[in-house]
Amino acid sequence: MLLAALLCFARLGMSAGGGELTSEATDTTVESVVNTTEATENMGQPYFDNSTKRDYTAAVGQPAYMHCRVKNLADRAVSWIRKRDLHILTVGVHTYSSDARFAALHTDGSDEWTLRVAPAQPRDSGGYECQVSTEPKISLSFRLTVVVSKAEILSGPELFVRAGSDINLTCIARHAPDPPSFIYWYRGPHVVNYAQRGGISVETEQRTRTSRLLIARASPRDSGNYTCAPSSSDSASVVVHVVSGERPAAMQSRAIKMAPSLTTILLSTLTFKEARTLFNIIQYFISLENIITKSSLFYRFYTAISISR
Repeated sequence: MLLAALLCFARLGMSAGGGELTSEATDTTVESVVNTTEATENMGQPYFDNSTKRDYTAAVGQPAYMHCRVKNLADRAVSWIRKRDLHILTVGVHTYSSDARFAALHTDGSDEWTLRVAPAQPRDSGGYECQVSTEPKISLSFRLTVVVSKAEILSGPELFVRAGSDINLTCIARHAPDPPSFIYWYRGPHVVNYAQRGGISVETEQRTRTSRLLIARASPRDSGNYTCAPSSSDSASVVVHVVSGERPAAMQSRAIKMAPSLTTILLSTLTFKEARTLFNIIQYFISLENIITKSSLFYRFYTAISISR
Protein backbone atom coordinates (compact mmCIF):
# COMPACT_ATOMS: atom_id res chain seq x y z
CA MET A 1 0.00 0.00 0.00
CA LEU A 2 2.78 2.38 1.02
CA LEU A 3 4.83 1.38 -2.01
CA ALA A 4 1.93 2.04 -4.45
CA ALA A 5 1.21 5.44 -2.91
CA LEU A 6 4.83 6.53 -3.15
CA LEU A 7 5.09 5.39 -6.77
CA CYS A 8 1.90 7.30 -7.64
CA PHE A 9 3.22 10.40 -5.91
CA ALA A 10 6.51 10.14 -7.81
CA ARG A 11 4.67 9.94 -11.13
CA LEU A 12 2.43 12.91 -10.30
CA GLY A 13 5.44 14.94 -9.25
CA MET A 14 7.22 14.28 -12.48
CA SER A 15 4.08 15.13 -14.51
CA ALA A 16 3.57 18.37 -12.65
CA GLY A 17 7.14 19.34 -13.42
CA GLY A 18 6.57 18.78 -17.10
CA GLY A 19 8.94 15.79 -17.21
CA GLU A 20 8.51 12.10 -17.76
CA LEU A 21 9.41 9.34 -15.30
CA THR A 22 12.09 7.26 -16.93
CA SER A 23 12.60 3.54 -16.35
CA GLU A 24 15.88 4.24 -14.52
CA ALA A 25 14.23 6.73 -12.22
CA THR A 26 11.42 4.29 -11.49
CA ASP A 27 13.89 1.53 -10.55
CA THR A 28 15.79 3.89 -8.24
CA THR A 29 12.59 4.98 -6.52
CA VAL A 30 11.41 1.39 -6.02
CA GLU A 31 14.79 0.34 -4.57
CA SER A 32 14.78 3.30 -2.19
CA VAL A 33 11.25 2.50 -0.99
CA VAL A 34 12.04 -1.20 -0.52
CA ASN A 35 15.17 -0.40 1.49
CA THR A 36 13.29 2.09 3.63
CA THR A 37 10.52 -0.42 4.26
CA GLU A 38 12.99 -3.17 5.25
CA ALA A 39 14.84 -0.84 7.57
CA THR A 40 11.55 0.16 9.19
CA GLU A 41 10.51 -3.47 9.68
CA ASN A 42 13.91 -4.47 11.14
CA MET A 43 14.19 -1.47 13.41
CA GLY A 44 12.26 -3.17 16.21
CA GLN A 45 14.01 -6.57 15.99
CA PRO A 46 16.47 -7.62 18.74
CA TYR A 47 20.13 -7.86 17.75
CA PHE A 48 23.46 -8.49 19.50
CA ASP A 49 26.15 -5.94 20.15
CA ASN A 50 28.94 -7.75 18.29
CA SER A 51 31.64 -5.59 19.87
CA THR A 52 31.15 -7.57 23.10
CA LYS A 53 34.12 -9.61 24.34
CA ARG A 54 33.44 -13.31 23.73
CA ASP A 55 36.52 -15.12 25.11
CA TYR A 56 36.90 -15.10 28.88
CA THR A 57 39.50 -16.53 31.26
CA ALA A 58 38.96 -17.09 34.98
CA ALA A 59 41.02 -18.57 37.81
CA VAL A 60 39.90 -21.68 39.65
CA GLY A 61 38.00 -20.71 42.78
CA GLN A 62 37.28 -17.19 41.53
CA PRO A 63 34.01 -15.88 39.98
CA ALA A 64 33.75 -15.97 36.18
CA TYR A 65 31.57 -13.50 34.26
CA MET A 66 30.39 -13.52 30.63
CA HIS A 67 28.56 -10.44 29.31
CA CYS A 68 25.95 -10.52 26.53
CA ARG A 69 24.50 -7.25 25.19
CA VAL A 70 21.18 -7.32 23.32
CA LYS A 71 19.68 -4.26 21.64
CA ASN A 72 15.93 -3.75 21.06
CA LEU A 73 15.04 -6.69 23.27
CA ALA A 74 11.48 -5.51 23.98
CA ASP A 75 9.46 -8.39 25.48
CA ARG A 76 11.81 -11.19 24.36
CA ALA A 77 13.73 -13.34 26.86
CA VAL A 78 17.50 -13.89 27.06
CA SER A 79 18.76 -17.37 27.92
CA TRP A 80 22.21 -18.80 28.65
CA ILE A 81 22.94 -22.30 27.30
CA ARG A 82 25.89 -24.60 28.02
CA LYS A 83 26.88 -25.93 24.61
CA ARG A 84 28.46 -29.26 25.57
CA ASP A 85 25.15 -30.69 26.79
CA LEU A 86 22.71 -27.99 25.56
CA HIS A 87 21.67 -27.48 29.17
CA ILE A 88 19.60 -24.33 29.81
CA LEU A 89 21.32 -22.51 32.66
CA THR A 90 19.24 -19.34 32.95
CA VAL A 91 16.18 -17.70 31.38
CA GLY A 92 15.89 -14.01 32.11
CA VAL A 93 17.08 -13.62 35.69
CA HIS A 94 15.87 -17.10 36.71
CA THR A 95 18.26 -20.04 37.12
CA TYR A 96 17.23 -23.35 35.55
CA SER A 97 20.19 -25.39 36.79
CA SER A 98 20.53 -27.40 39.98
CA ASP A 99 24.10 -26.08 40.18
CA ALA A 100 23.76 -22.97 42.35
CA ARG A 101 27.06 -21.62 41.05
CA PHE A 102 25.26 -20.37 37.92
CA ALA A 103 23.25 -17.15 38.03
CA ALA A 104 22.04 -14.47 35.61
CA LEU A 105 22.71 -10.84 36.47
CA HIS A 106 20.73 -8.00 34.91
CA THR A 107 19.89 -4.41 35.83
CA ASP A 108 16.52 -3.00 34.79
CA GLY A 109 16.89 -0.74 31.78
CA SER A 110 20.25 -2.21 30.84
CA ASP A 111 20.90 -4.13 27.60
CA GLU A 112 23.50 -6.36 29.33
CA TRP A 113 22.75 -9.90 30.50
CA THR A 114 25.59 -11.49 32.46
CA LEU A 115 26.18 -15.15 33.28
CA ARG A 116 28.07 -15.59 36.55
CA VAL A 117 29.82 -18.83 37.53
CA ALA A 118 31.05 -18.66 41.12
CA PRO A 119 33.31 -20.23 42.04
CA ALA A 120 34.62 -21.35 38.65
CA GLN A 121 35.97 -24.89 38.30
CA PRO A 122 38.06 -26.51 35.51
CA ARG A 123 35.00 -28.45 34.33
CA ASP A 124 33.30 -25.13 33.51
CA SER A 125 35.71 -24.53 30.62
CA GLY A 126 34.01 -24.68 27.22
CA GLY A 127 31.40 -23.04 25.03
CA TYR A 128 28.31 -21.13 26.10
CA GLU A 129 25.50 -19.47 24.13
CA CYS A 130 23.46 -16.36 24.73
CA GLN A 131 20.05 -16.87 23.07
CA VAL A 132 17.14 -14.52 22.37
CA SER A 133 13.60 -15.91 22.00
CA THR A 134 12.87 -14.47 18.57
CA GLU A 135 11.36 -16.58 15.79
CA PRO A 136 13.67 -18.02 14.64
CA LYS A 137 15.97 -17.79 17.69
CA ILE A 138 19.17 -15.78 17.45
CA SER A 139 22.27 -16.68 19.46
CA LEU A 140 25.83 -15.56 20.16
CA SER A 141 28.64 -17.94 21.18
CA PHE A 142 31.06 -17.41 24.09
CA ARG A 143 34.05 -19.38 25.38
CA LEU A 144 35.22 -19.70 28.98
CA THR A 145 38.66 -21.01 30.00
CA VAL A 146 39.24 -21.78 33.68
CA VAL A 147 42.90 -21.96 34.67
CA VAL A 148 44.79 -22.87 37.84
CA SER A 149 46.51 -19.71 38.98
CA LYS A 150 49.30 -20.36 41.47
CA ALA A 151 51.93 -18.10 42.92
CA GLU A 152 55.61 -19.07 42.68
CA ILE A 153 58.52 -17.86 44.78
CA LEU A 154 61.61 -17.93 42.60
CA SER A 155 64.05 -18.96 45.35
CA GLY A 156 62.37 -22.36 45.71
CA PRO A 157 60.88 -23.97 48.84
CA GLU A 158 63.90 -23.28 51.09
CA LEU A 159 66.44 -20.46 51.34
CA PHE A 160 69.61 -20.12 53.45
CA VAL A 161 70.83 -16.57 54.08
CA ARG A 162 73.88 -15.41 55.99
CA ALA A 163 73.20 -13.09 58.93
CA GLY A 164 73.80 -9.46 57.99
CA SER A 165 72.91 -9.93 54.32
CA ASP A 166 69.52 -9.24 52.71
CA ILE A 167 66.52 -11.53 52.30
CA ASN A 168 65.27 -10.94 48.78
CA LEU A 169 62.15 -12.87 47.76
CA THR A 170 60.40 -12.55 44.38
CA CYS A 171 56.87 -13.87 43.87
CA ILE A 172 55.06 -14.26 40.53
CA ALA A 173 51.34 -14.97 40.15
CA ARG A 174 51.46 -17.56 37.35
CA HIS A 175 48.54 -17.85 34.88
CA ALA A 176 46.48 -15.21 36.66
CA PRO A 177 43.78 -14.11 34.16
CA ASP A 178 43.91 -10.56 35.51
CA PRO A 179 46.54 -8.64 37.44
CA PRO A 180 45.95 -9.26 41.17
CA SER A 181 44.34 -6.46 43.14
CA PHE A 182 46.96 -7.02 45.84
CA ILE A 183 49.76 -9.40 46.85
CA TYR A 184 50.24 -9.89 50.59
CA TRP A 185 53.35 -11.27 52.28
CA TYR A 186 53.05 -13.30 55.49
CA ARG A 187 55.62 -14.49 58.01
CA GLY A 188 53.98 -17.48 59.62
CA PRO A 189 50.28 -16.66 60.12
CA HIS A 190 50.83 -12.89 60.32
CA VAL A 191 51.15 -10.23 57.62
CA VAL A 192 54.74 -8.98 57.40
CA ASN A 193 54.91 -6.11 59.90
CA TYR A 194 56.67 -3.14 58.36
CA ALA A 195 56.52 -1.22 61.64
CA GLN A 196 58.15 -4.00 63.65
CA ARG A 197 61.61 -3.20 62.33
CA GLY A 198 63.16 -0.98 59.70
CA GLY A 199 64.60 -2.16 56.42
CA ILE A 200 61.51 -4.01 55.14
CA SER A 201 60.08 -3.02 51.76
CA VAL A 202 57.70 -4.51 49.18
CA GLU A 203 57.53 -3.62 45.50
CA THR A 204 54.51 -4.90 43.57
CA GLU A 205 54.05 -4.59 39.81
CA GLN A 206 50.48 -5.45 38.87
CA ARG A 207 51.21 -5.44 35.14
CA THR A 208 53.83 -8.20 35.47
CA ARG A 209 51.97 -9.85 38.40
CA THR A 210 55.20 -9.70 40.43
CA SER A 211 55.97 -8.76 44.04
CA ARG A 212 59.39 -8.45 45.73
CA LEU A 213 59.96 -8.60 49.47
CA LEU A 214 63.28 -7.16 50.71
CA ILE A 215 64.45 -7.50 54.31
CA ALA A 216 67.75 -5.69 54.81
CA ARG A 217 70.46 -6.84 57.24
CA ALA A 218 68.72 -10.07 58.19
CA SER A 219 69.25 -11.65 61.59
CA PRO A 220 68.36 -15.14 62.86
CA ARG A 221 65.15 -13.63 64.26
CA ASP A 222 64.02 -13.09 60.64
CA SER A 223 64.04 -16.84 60.01
CA GLY A 224 60.68 -18.44 59.35
CA ASN A 225 58.06 -19.46 56.82
CA TYR A 226 57.29 -16.66 54.33
CA THR A 227 54.14 -16.82 52.20
CA CYS A 228 53.20 -14.85 49.09
CA ALA A 229 49.41 -14.55 48.72
CA PRO A 230 48.04 -12.83 45.57
CA SER A 231 44.35 -11.90 45.60
CA SER A 232 43.48 -14.13 42.62
CA SER A 233 45.97 -17.02 42.92
CA ASP A 234 46.90 -19.86 45.24
CA SER A 235 49.66 -18.87 47.66
CA ALA A 236 53.29 -20.06 47.72
CA SER A 237 55.68 -20.40 50.65
CA VAL A 238 59.40 -20.55 51.34
CA VAL A 239 61.26 -21.45 54.54
CA VAL A 240 64.02 -18.92 55.19
CA HIS A 241 67.00 -19.82 57.42
CA VAL A 242 69.18 -16.93 58.55
CA VAL A 243 72.43 -18.47 59.85
CA SER A 244 75.48 -17.05 61.59
CA GLY A 245 79.12 -18.10 61.24
CA GLU A 246 78.70 -20.75 58.54
CA ARG A 247 78.16 -20.08 54.87
CA PRO A 248 74.64 -20.98 53.69
CA ALA A 249 76.02 -23.07 50.83
CA ALA A 250 78.03 -25.15 53.27
CA MET A 251 74.95 -25.72 55.43
CA GLN A 252 72.94 -26.89 52.46
CA SER A 253 75.72 -29.26 51.41
CA ARG A 254 76.02 -30.67 54.92
CA ALA A 255 72.26 -31.19 55.13
CA ILE A 256 72.39 -33.21 51.91
CA LYS A 257 75.30 -35.35 53.15
CA MET A 258 73.45 -36.16 56.37
CA ALA A 259 70.52 -37.66 54.53
CA PRO A 260 72.15 -41.07 53.68
CA SER A 261 73.29 -41.55 57.30
CA LEU A 262 69.80 -40.95 58.61
CA THR A 263 68.37 -43.30 55.97
CA THR A 264 70.82 -46.06 56.98
CA ILE A 265 69.74 -45.82 60.63
CA LEU A 266 66.06 -45.93 59.75
CA LEU A 267 66.33 -48.84 57.34
CA SER A 268 68.22 -51.00 59.81
CA THR A 269 65.27 -50.86 62.24
CA LEU A 270 62.23 -51.00 59.94
CA THR A 271 60.25 -53.97 58.60
CA PHE A 272 59.39 -54.18 54.91
CA LYS A 273 55.87 -52.82 55.51
CA GLU A 274 57.18 -49.92 57.61
CA ALA A 275 59.88 -49.11 55.06
CA ARG A 276 57.36 -49.06 52.23
CA THR A 277 55.05 -46.76 54.22
CA LEU A 278 57.95 -44.44 55.03
CA PHE A 279 59.01 -44.40 51.39
CA ASN A 280 55.49 -43.41 50.29
CA ILE A 281 55.39 -40.60 52.85
CA ILE A 282 58.77 -39.23 51.75
CA GLN A 283 57.78 -39.55 48.11
CA TYR A 284 54.66 -37.50 48.81
CA PHE A 285 56.59 -34.56 50.27
CA ILE A 286 59.75 -34.74 48.17
CA SER A 287 60.10 -35.67 44.52
CA LEU A 288 61.38 -39.16 43.71
CA GLU A 289 64.24 -37.59 41.77
CA ASN A 290 65.34 -35.78 44.94
CA ILE A 291 65.19 -38.97 46.98
CA ILE A 292 67.30 -40.91 44.47
CA THR A 293 69.88 -38.12 44.29
CA LYS A 294 70.19 -37.58 48.01
CA SER A 295 69.78 -41.13 49.22
CA SER A 296 70.71 -43.80 46.69
CA LEU A 297 70.99 -46.33 49.53
CA PHE A 298 67.28 -45.94 50.30
CA TYR A 299 66.37 -46.49 46.66
CA ARG A 300 68.58 -49.62 46.34
CA PHE A 301 67.06 -51.02 49.55
CA TYR A 302 63.49 -50.39 48.40
CA THR A 303 64.19 -51.94 44.98
CA ALA A 304 65.79 -55.01 46.53
CA ILE A 305 62.95 -55.73 48.93
CA SER A 306 60.36 -55.11 46.22
CA ILE A 307 61.99 -57.70 43.95
CA SER A 308 62.31 -60.22 46.79
CA ARG A 309 58.59 -59.91 47.50
